[in-house]
Amino acid sequence: MGCEPPLAGYLADMTDLYPPADDRELLRQAASAHTAATRAVEAFLRRLPAVPDPADVTEYANLLTREDQTRGDRDAAADAAGLTIGSLESDKGQ
Repeated sequence: MGCEPPLAGYLADMTDLYPPADDRELLRQAASAHTAATRAVEAFLRRLPAVPDPADVTEYANLLTREDQTRGDRDAAADAAGLTIGSLESDKGQ
């Protein structure tokens, strides 16, 4: 009576249909989130009235904060995936 059915171990493995995301998948997800945040800024700017009111300024600040956060997440994910790069700023005049 204490025996497991012959397929018990196999069926348990079948419940893991989605393996844990690797660093590349996490980077793709972070890049997608950053793209969405950037598009949200663009959409806001397309509907921005000629004279922004305080609510518009607040919304813009919130959108920029989200864009900055998602860029940081993307950069961290790139580092974890082995895509660490040096500064993108040029050595001005050196």
